[in-house]
Amino acid sequence: MTEFELINRFFARSTPRARLGVGDDCALVRPDAGLELALTTDMLVEGRHFAAGAAPRALGHKSLAVNLSDLAAMGAAPRWALLALGLPTVEEAWLEQFAAGFFALAERHGVEL
Repeated sequence: MTEFELINRFFARSTPRARLGVGDDCALVRPDAGLELALTTDMLVEGRHFAAGAAPRALGHKSLAVNLSDLAAMGAAPRWALLALGLPTVEEAWLEQFAAGFFALAERHGVEL
């Protein structure tokens, strides 16, 4: 089953309060008149999106870059990002490098975590 088949079968719903719902690069919501927000999230999976043992700095960069790319595809200007990690163990040196890659890109684009 492809990504879009999965979305259409299990997650496509009417979104009367959103201009564009699930299934595109970003959802577009209008919380107030004259204000539109583009929302996106991408999960990176070891073995599918990056190799085991990938450099943590590069992975931190990529974890933000994939979402900035979705926003750019929608013509949106990035302002904020959310970050969620699923880690089998906490290694401070790894996290330090991951954060360095993430924040280097965030600062370049004026994005706050």
